[in-house]
Order: sequence, then structure tokens, then C-alpha cells
Amino acid sequence: MEQLIPAVGSVLPNPNGEIPRDRNISEPGSTDDQHSFRVGYDLEHRFSDNWQLHNTFGASWARRDRDFVYSTALAADDRTLSRVYALGGDDARFFNVDTYLVGKFATGSIQHQLVAGFNLNRSESDIKITNRQAASLDVFNPVYGQPFGAFVSSYNAYNSTDALGVYVQDQINLAENLKLLVGVRFDTDNQTSEDRDANTKQNQSDNAFSPRVGIVYQPIQPISLYASYSRAFTPNNGTSFDGSVFQPERGTQYEVGIKADLNARLSATLAFYYLTRSNVLTTDLVNPDFSIQTGEQRSRGIELNIGGEILPGWNLIGGYAYTNAEITKDNTYAVGNLLNNIPRNSFNIWTTYEIQSGGLKGLGFGTGLFYVGEREGDLANTFELPSYFRTDATIFYKRDRFRAAINFKNLFNVDYFESATNRVNVFPGEPFLVQGTISWQL
Repeated sequence: MEQLIPAVGSVLPNPNGEIPRDRNISEPGSTDDQHSFRVGYDLEHRFSDNWQLHNTFGASWARRDRDFVYSTALAADDRTLSRVYALGGDDARFFNVDTYLVGKFATGSIQHQLVAGFNLNRSESDIKITNRQAASLDVFNPVYGQPFGAFVSSYNAYNSTDALGVYVQDQINLAENLKLLVGVRFDTDNQTSEDRDANTKQNQSDNAFSPRVGIVYQPIQPISLYASYSRAFTPNNGTSFDGSVFQPERGTQYEVGIKADLNARLSATLAFYYLTRSNVLTTDLVNPDFSIQTGEQRSRGIELNIGGEILPGWNLIGGYAYTNAEITKDNTYAVGNLLNNIPRNSFNIWTTYEIQSGGLKGLGFGTGLFYVGEREGDLANTFELPSYFRTDATIFYKRDRFRAAINFKNLFNVDYFESATNRVNVFPGEPFLVQGTISWQL
């Protein structure tokens, strides 16, 4: 299980001292196990060189078993945690079918690439959780093994969502250096939520049209200027703690940018975007096993990415992002509050070199640098997570179908904080970690 500690005593000062980062605020032997299984296929039929039919299917099953204690509040003495014991689990099932036709044709001198199809998916979840009181814990002098107390609450529910999406898109080559993308998608979904404890059932249906428009212009061959506008519709499966069915998430994005081919194998992209999202799910601070919906969030930013091969065997991937993400409408949080766990500034660069010839052909080395700036720890903006700089590295070997690698994460064992959901649940970053992988590709 991931260890969580309060903000006061980790990222914020505590008169009692600093809480050890590996402090267990749950109970020894607590579990939060997750298991998953996925299957699928991808079929393609070519009618001709210009027309193809694709059909893909994916199914996944996930099981989560919970037997642990979580914290709900830190007392005024800055050392005593109130806690709740949670026992139960949930099963989730996802099924998706996507069928689409791809065709190339011309109308006079104008070339078209048409994509048209439909998408069907179904998601189901069974959830059963019982909460009981747990003994408070002194985070500086913990005493474990106290008996659990009275019943607090329970949740026993079944949720399902059936969704259908129909879409058509046309990429139009108006000229050799000018391309236009026009598309539209229609989505409809039906959600069912059954509260087995209360013996109630709710149904909700929604539908929406989502257009998409984009244009690419090349003033010279290595430079591409582009702009796009798109809308999105995403059903939210499940209910809040009070049994309310979640509304679908909606999104609108505007983006303009430039892509430059620095050479035949190396390119860079600079993009400016403006994104709004409504009905976004976030953790319920009172009932952490559940979610609530925020009104509207807006993200504006700049992204610079570079990637490709500098020299034979020497690859580079890097990026910088400036993000201004804030709440623009809500009934719970103040308008203007920044979104938690999203830094204004972040930077990463990863480079690898693979020996191309000789007896050591296939042997490679790599290193990566990752910087994450300050970011808010909760949507109420009551505390801030500090910035951090992490270094990773890898040694790998490739030969035919054989792959092996040793990855080193947080090479210099830097202390940092990954994320947070509220003032009592902060995720410390992992210490120095070594992972090995071996694979054989069929």
C-alpha cells in the first residue's frame, strides 16, 4: 500500500517535529490489493489499396480488495489522527467495440481521407464497503492493534453505463501545403445506479454532438503551422456518497501551434492551448472512497516538446510545460482556486544511446531529468507541495526478440512529495528504486 501522511509535519511545519515519511497511518497487515485482466483483438480487412475496414475489441476485469484504515482529520495538537476502518471491495468490468471504415478518394484535384464508424462500450461496477470507527493514532508515537469501534456507514451498489458513439471525419488536402480536418461525433449513453442498501434504482440518459475542426499549413517544407477546435463528451460511471448519479464530463479545447522538422529524424513542437472541462470528478474529502463533481475547470498553457534521433543510436525526448489550471465555476470551492497537483512549470528530458555495431550491439544506456514545480495540495488551496528535481537512469540490452533492462528511479534518493488529495493525505515520492525487466516478443 502507498503510505500517506498529513501535510502538517511533512510539507508544512509541525511544532512536534517532522513525521517520518514511511510512517504507517493505517494498521500493520492492512491491504489494498488490485488485480486486473485484459483481452482484445484488432482486425483489418482491405477492400483495395484505398479502402479498409477495422474492427477492434477490448475487455478488462478489475478487482480491488480493501482492508485498511484511513485518516480523516488531524487534531489541534497536530499529532492525533482521527481514523476510519474500511472493509470491502469492488469489481469492475469494461467492454469496448470500435468499428470504422477508412477510405481515400478525390473530388477533382482535392484529396480526401475519410474515417467513419461507431463505438460501443459498456462499463459495470459492483461496490460493497463497510466503514467502522478506528482508534485515533499518534503519528509521532503510534500504538497499533486497538480494537475497531462502532459501525459508521456502508455502501452496497451496482452501477452500469451503456454508451454509443457515431463519428465521421474527413481530412482534406486542399493543396500540397494546406490540409483541413472536419469531423463530428454523436454520443448517447444510459446510466443505471442501484443502491442495494436502500433498495433504490436511478436511470439517467444523456446525448451530445461534438464537432472537431483543424487546419495545417506548411509555409515551407520543414515547418507546419496548425490550429484546432474540438468538443468532448465523456460519461462518468458511478454515484456520489449520497447516491446522486454523476453527470457526463464535457470539454472544449482550442489549440494553435508550430511543428518544425529539425532534420529527417528529429522534430520539435510548440503549442498553445485553452481547455475548459465541466463535471470533473475529484476525491470526496469527507468520504475518500467516493468522488464529487466540480463545476468547471479551465487550463491554459504552453507546451514545448522535442523528440527523435540526434545521431544513429542516440535518441532524445524532452519537454517543458507552463500550465495555469484553475476553477472557474463551482458551488464548493472558490472560483480562481488552482487545481491541485498541477504545477505551473514542469520539465523533463530523457536520452538514451544504443551501441549500433560490434560485439556489444544492442547494449544501451540512458538517463532522465525530471523537474516538477510547486503545486497546490488541495482544491481549497490551503497548502502547497514543494518543487522537486529527480534523476532516473537505465541500462538495457536488445537482441532480436529478447529485451532486458535495469531501471534506476530517483537515482540520488531525493526526498520529494508526489501528490496530495487533502491536508491529511500527502503521498511521499518513492526513494531510490531498482527495477529489472526481461521480455521476449513473439
